[in-house]
Amino acid sequence: MYILKIRGTKKIPDYIQIRDENFSLIAYFKANNPKTALSHCNLLEKTDKILQIANELDYGQIRKLEF
Repeated sequence: MYILKIRGTKKIPDYIQIRDENFSLIAYFKANNPKTALSHCNLLEKTDKILQIANELDYGQIRKLEF
């Protein structure tokens, strides 16, 4: 899986995307509200780790998630 951080605009907030090996979208959520999206894709127990990685990630950068 991969994680991307997308910069928002004045009206649209920043978002985080989680994509699978084929770059199909798995989860798409605001950084301040990840629980619902991560629970739908069975990643809720990894929320803290995902948010930590997202905070370290620069906008537009792609990083491979390895759990």
